[in-house]
Amino acid sequence: MNFDLHLAGKRVLVTGGTRGIGAAVVERLSQLEARIVATARSEPEQPLGDVHYVAADLATAEGVHQAAEKALRHLGGIDVLIHVAGGSSAPAGGFARLDDAQWAEALDLNLMSAVRLDRALLPSMIAQGSGVILHVTSIQRVLPLHDATIAYAAAKAALSTYSKALSKEVTPQGVRVVRVSPGWVETEAAVDFLGGIAANAGTDYEGARQMVMQALGGIPLGRPAQPGEVADLVAFLVSPRAASISGAEYTIDGGTVPTV
Repeated sequence: MNFDLHLAGKRVLVTGGTRGIGAAVVERLSQLEARIVATARSEPEQPLGDVHYVAADLATAEGVHQAAEKALRHLGGIDVLIHVAGGSSAPAGGFARLDDAQWAEALDLNLMSAVRLDRALLPSMIAQGSGVILHVTSIQRVLPLHDATIAYAAAKAALSTYSKALSKEVTPQGVRVVRVSPGWVETEAAVDFLGGIAANAGTDYEGARQMVMQALGGIPLGRPAQPGEVADLVAFLVSPRAASISGAEYTIDGGTVPTV
């Protein structure tokens, strides 16, 4: 039996849509015949022909305004909003290495980009009486790594709490809000990161992979998730097949988080 997700023709905006999880989400939804606008700081080297790309820095209020305006103009409305944009560029060394500017950068990218874009696009969803918002959080909200990503972890925890609160407000108005919490995902950035670890530690790629998994306390599945696996979960959650799901968070981490 064909398990149709009924996403054909849905008007979708994906942030962080040119690399990693975001690019995988865009590709999967394109295969499902959704109409897609993808945002990132720059356009991809190999764009998908049926996807409209908008270059915008969502860590700024102006970038969010531009992305929302161009998405609404191109699509004529929004049915699904998927927030993937996020990350950390903070230096290693613990909390003392992070100044106010680095904290503000982490909060702007990982929390306020979603808050601002929701604020810009939710009114149109509420007016039409339907819509889905999906926020990509992180297992670091419950399993924070202090060395370099303490601000990132705190921002993702805030995003999760904000998302839950938002779901309670807007679900009665027809807009579902859900969260996906990935663990370590083997994106392009992760591959580059492992290459650096391998070079510094005098090991190969697989050796570096094992080192990272050990640092996380182990991954029972034995490997990181792949971007396409996260994209499959996202596609289901934003589809009409998940019509009764709102306010929930779904972890995809191969069993990394050791608690219930």
